[in-house]
Amino acid sequence: MDRRALLKAGMGGLGAVALAARGGAATLGAGGPQPIRATPDRLFRVTVCVRPFRAAGPRIEVEGVRGKRVVHNYGHGGSGWSLSWGSAEIAVGLAMADGVRDIAVIGAGALGLTAALTAQRRGAKVTIYTKDQFPNVRSARATGTWSPDSRIAMAGAVDAGFGDRWEQMARMSFSTYQSYLGMAGDPVEWTDRYSLSDEPPGMRMTPVASSTPPASERTDAFLRLDERLADISPRSVEMPPGSHPFRAPFVRRNSSLTFNVADLAHQLTTDFLIGGGRIVPMELREPGDVAKLKEKVVINCTGYGARALWRDESIVPVRGQIAWLIPQADVTYGAYYGTLSMIARRDGIVVQETGADEWFGYGDANETPDRATADEWVRRLATWWV
Repeated sequence: MDRRALLKAGMGGLGAVALAARGGAATLGAGGPQPIRATPDRLFRVTVCVRPFRAAGPRIEVEGVRGKRVVHNYGHGGSGWSLSWGSAEIAVGLAMADGVRDIAVIGAGALGLTAALTAQRRGAKVTIYTKDQFPNVRSARATGTWSPDSRIAMAGAVDAGFGDRWEQMARMSFSTYQSYLGMAGDPVEWTDRYSLSDEPPGMRMTPVASSTPPASERTDAFLRLDERLADISPRSVEMPPGSHPFRAPFVRRNSSLTFNVADLAHQLTTDFLIGGGRIVPMELREPGDVAKLKEKVVINCTGYGARALWRDESIVPVRGQIAWLIPQADVTYGAYYGTLSMIARRDGIVVQETGADEWFGYGDANETPDRATADEWVRRLATWWV
């Protein structure tokens, strides 16, 4: 379910390829995807999210620190939102294994909120300790699409049981997100995805400059697990001429879950507080700082922040910049063309360069937005429609 593989395969992740569409230029059919007003004047912000990648996959394990039982739950790469509920089930199970009902959670991003809610729903009294809250956490700047194996691990670095654990997390998360469908504000919804191409299947695409590290720096290939979810993955279909407004001659449509992150985070936070949870502003600077917390059991959901806080050099930063266009009420779909992607959410239309391969942004911890590059993406996006 890596987002590049999904988009290139019509978001199905099942190996579907774009088929040739014959006829003249496409025209917009009734109920078809509406064009986006893609102009730089509608670009209202540019954000950068650094994803916490670990070659061995997410760290979900117990460590004793200063008399506390710390359950780590971080390092999900580009799959934090998608795996959050499933990760929470495992982490909370470890945290409450001996009947403890007083739990501390460090971090208030996607992993922290879902872990706190999961523990709370199991009967625990939960307090979140965090330096930042939404919208100032990194997961607030996520792409917002269902992508449970997006740079989740390296194929040669995981243990034998990782695939099964990943599938358990993915299915649990997928099932839980179904309960958020149809809610006011659409925190989670099914939306269409379109895979656009200039060339029919089997033809070599125009070469694109690659950011792939030299062989001496590569330890393996990124792990692909999407086939394990084939039974819950909608299949892509060819779009006939006249049924879409895109210039590309080869178009396929699929559907995927979209996270409207602003509303989803608000919903999760509200649910947590209504359930009796507390959020305490606090910055922890080193592992020993957990001694300041009154709770004996701590779930550590600090994401990329764990690299500094827990001195975890296994975390590799992966930079991802997003250009945000003003949302359009009649546009609720995503599309991929070349190395550019867009997803229209309720809280904004996110435009993002994905690069020629999975190594795009790998090892880059720069979180400074690049407005000039964002403007160029929007100008490229504007050429997609007839």
